[in-house]
Amino acid sequence: MAPTKTILKALAGETQAVPPVWMMRQAGRYLPEYRATRAQAGSFLDLCYNPELATEVTLQPIRRYGFDAAILFADILLVPQGLGADLTFVQGEGPRLSTVQNAEDFAKLRAAGDVHDVVHPIYETVKMLRRELPEETTLIGFAGAPWTVATYMIAGRGTPDQAPARRLMYGDRATFDALMDLITDATAQYLIAQIDAGAEVVKMFDSWAGALPGLEFERYAVRPAQKIVAAIREKHPDVPIIGFPRGAGGNYATYADAVDVQAVALDTSVDPAWAAANVQTKTCTQGNMDPLFMVQGGDALVDAVKATCKAFSGGPHIFNLGHGITPDADPDNVQRMLDAIRN
Repeated sequence: MAPTKTILKALAGETQAVPPVWMMRQAGRYLPEYRATRAQAGSFLDLCYNPELATEVTLQPIRRYGFDAAILFADILLVPQGLGADLTFVQGEGPRLSTVQNAEDFAKLRAAGDVHDVVHPIYETVKMLRRELPEETTLIGFAGAPWTVATYMIAGRGTPDQAPARRLMYGDRATFDALMDLITDATAQYLIAQIDAGAEVVKMFDSWAGALPGLEFERYAVRPAQKIVAAIREKHPDVPIIGFPRGAGGNYATYADAVDVQAVALDTSVDPAWAAANVQTKTCTQGNMDPLFMVQGGDALVDAVKATCKAFSGGPHIFNLGHGITPDADPDNVQRMLDAIRN
């Protein structure tokens, strides 16, 4: 049967006069109702692992705005936690993990299949969302791509240039490759389990793909994505997949050619005209308005929405930001964005 939901139509290659829309981090700190639920949960991880509250924050932007898709509320670092990494979130500073910096550290990690022992509440959240979402709303599951997850596991935190991960890559290729293989396997199992629970689309966030130099992009962004896609296809051949190799520049076209995804999400640095000619001709595109417009508002926001819609009007497109909406965004600007898209 042909898909009826607008997101699924775009992912099936259909060009629509009004593009479907959702936002990365649409359930988040810019919403007062999210902040209230977050306080109720006690901690960020408690919120992620509480299916009732995670369902609630996922539904909040759908109730308020009527986006065409809801994305599961979770975090890309739950997989390393499932593999045995110690994980905490420091208020105002971000995640902190125990590190994998040599073969001895790697040997302490769990097997890929053990990830489910820790992340199983996420699957309960997916099941609840499928029951509670409006019929027309697509449910998107997600995971971090292996390279991006590895950067956090190696450094123990986010870093400006991912130098710790690159140093391990160059200095101990065997340990680095073993870590990448483990994360790749665990990520594939995690996404398959989300689909089993009811996710209709899954997305791979390779937030630090742009830090991979030269041929390493093909080795550590493209190949792991290919392996994950192949594993998902074996179990769920018809489920669409979105890839987001953020910062890839000209390699966005390489990624679209090499990885069998139904959409490539684009960051704010990508020229829409170039992407329409070099990426959208191969697959659906998603993005890529600057999140700063959600802070700025006014005519600048409306003009940016119109420009993005026009640039990608010649092919299948999902309107989104080029990165996540920021905590200082005005919730009223989200409605202005939606009105400009749909009117």
